[in-house]
Amino acid sequence: MDLWFLELRRLAWLCIVLTLSGLVFGAPGVGLALGLGIYLTLHLRQLHALHRWLTRMPQSEPPSASGIWGAIFDRLHTHQKAQAKTQQRLRNTLQRIQDSSEAMSDSVVMLDRRGDLEWWNSSAEAMLGLRPPQDRGQHITNLIRDPRFVDYFDRRAYREPLTLTSPIDDRRVLQFQLTLYGDDERLLMARDITRLHRLEQMRRDFVANVSHELRTPLTVLSGYLETYADHAELMPPRLARSLGQMQDQTARMQNLVDDLLMLSRLEIDQPNPHRERVSLPPLLDTIRRDALALSDGRHRVSIAVESDRALLGDPKELRSAISNLTFNAVRYSGEGCQIVLRWRDHPAGAALEVEDDGEGIDPVHIPRLTERFYRVDKGRSTETGGTGLGLAIVKHVLLRHDARLEIASYPGQGALFRCVFPTQRLTEDQAALA
Repeated sequence: MDLWFLELRRLAWLCIVLTLSGLVFGAPGVGLALGLGIYLTLHLRQLHALHRWLTRMPQSEPPSASGIWGAIFDRLHTHQKAQAKTQQRLRNTLQRIQDSSEAMSDSVVMLDRRGDLEWWNSSAEAMLGLRPPQDRGQHITNLIRDPRFVDYFDRRAYREPLTLTSPIDDRRVLQFQLTLYGDDERLLMARDITRLHRLEQMRRDFVANVSHELRTPLTVLSGYLETYADHAELMPPRLARSLGQMQDQTARMQNLVDDLLMLSRLEIDQPNPHRERVSLPPLLDTIRRDALALSDGRHRVSIAVESDRALLGDPKELRSAISNLTFNAVRYSGEGCQIVLRWRDHPAGAALEVEDDGEGIDPVHIPRLTERFYRVDKGRSTETGGTGLGLAIVKHVLLRHDARLEIASYPGQGALFRCVFPTQRLTEDQAALA
């Protein structure tokens, strides 16, 4: 039977009995009031018992009671035990997370939505110099004051990690990565990449030195081959054919050395702080003429200018990046294809697109296209004379211009290479306005 019905029946019987008792003495109202008072007193006692029990939870057992109050105590006790189990499970999970974070060699720092420090592991103390409990509640940029980190933190664009020296040891190189989670909170991870940084620096120096040393003998060899080529009619036919092949391979090696040297310079040099205004229409027209010369009539190359803004940056680097994208389209799209160089507005700022309607690329290759010497089709790349460094150069040029490269392609549907430049890299094109 429903507990509320039983409770109402108990109240009704109590009121009826006491009203009839009062009727015997000629005061039925007093009997009714007495019955309601007794009922109210019983409920107040149960409320008092509930209050005392709630203040002692979860250490004590619930008070003994019957009826509706017994059901309330039982349900609260069941809920309390379930909550205690859940809290213990969460405490155990949190403890495991903290223990695993403590076991990591990387720094782990938890920040609230304002960027204040909430928790960090012991590696963060050694790498970043954080001190408990003094630094708890401090803003992260008060402790890591490098302007590059402050800009990285404020930009909220955390796709790429940031490499800086340790704030407490200039000999250590750290890689910082921020991640947004929860209610706009942040997780900061810092990894010691000192050894990798040194190895990478050694590799860059080696490539730059070897490329530089190769340049002189290749120039000498190319000069002699040109001299011999001028007198090819005096040589036997077989030697003349070999001479042409040597010239082709020497030119290919020179292109490879030039690309290696440029890539090394992009990696080592700091971006030029003096940004020049680069008008895109004349630059694209020059690149279009070079592409037509490379194509030798096998492709149609057009320009579409849909924005009146200019770029702020290094003209030589930008020309190199756009040229590499365009020449790749000429080399790999296939004969008879249409190539479009497009400069247009973009929600993030502006975009330079190189689009073709050629053979396209399997999406499985796209994540690796900007790696050095990565080739989708090694045989075809060798035939077309590519060095395998063009897209690596494009990637580094865009990084130096705060831009990003987006690639969209499917087999048989052409390819689209989009360079997206942020608003701070744009200005009005005075040539277009004139």
